[in-house]
Amino acid sequence: MSDTFKGKVVLITGGSSGIGAETAIEFSSLGADVVITGRNAESLEQVADKCLKKPLIIQGDVTKEKDVEDLMSKVIQTYGKLDVLVNNAGIIGTGGIESTSLAQFDNMFQVNVRSLYHLTMLATPYLIKTKGNIINVSSRAGLRAANNVLAYCMSKSAVDQFTRCCALDLAAKGVRVNSVNPGVIVTELHKRGGMSEEEYAKFLERCKQTHPLGRPGQTTEVAKAIVFLASDGASFITGVNLPIDGGSQVACPR
Repeated sequence: MSDTFKGKVVLITGGSSGIGAETAIEFSSLGADVVITGRNAESLEQVADKCLKKPLIIQGDVTKEKDVEDLMSKVIQTYGKLDVLVNNAGIIGTGGIESTSLAQFDNMFQVNVRSLYHLTMLATPYLIKTKGNIINVSSRAGLRAANNVLAYCMSKSAVDQFTRCCALDLAAKGVRVNSVNPGVIVTELHKRGGMSEEEYAKFLERCKQTHPLGRPGQTTEVAKAIVFLASDGASFITGVNLPIDGGSQVACPR
């Protein structure tokens, strides 16, 4: 399996931590030429040090149009092609309809939806040439409603619809488009979204009840699913929103 992606160029946004970082490590171990991007150069370097094959690091902010354009240009200048795009960059924030704001809505959609839309537009011509594929990192929250994360749920639902529409748009050209929809995965995402250490510990503990498999997930479990969807083993799969959530999205609260 070590050369499964040998000669393939894989671009991963939000590659400095969490699912994006683990996905970079996984693709690297399978021989891919990996490109990781994110805002924190030091964190990107730390991820690169863990990769079997050192990735190309491109620091930037996916919400800035110029950074996205430069990112795509640098990938093509360096490798001349793109085989796999992993749209992973994203944020979360709390707030229901009584406590949200337009600013939260705008920020959530800017990061989680608009940046993905823009980069995918730029990447598509190159993916058509390689008959490559796209994996969008969505969320269980795109499939099921959750309280007090209104803007986040809406943004991830948009990512899922974007995935399905792009899959139809690009199927005839040999480009597959899928998403993964993780449940609670142990990362820094929720703490960056405002949870305290104590709140996060309780949140993870509650996963024993909310996830039928009795635990939260690990980043490696999502990364391996992303790699599968990008592989020839998934050659007849497109337009799928794949839950990786310990069964939580099929469970009814009791």
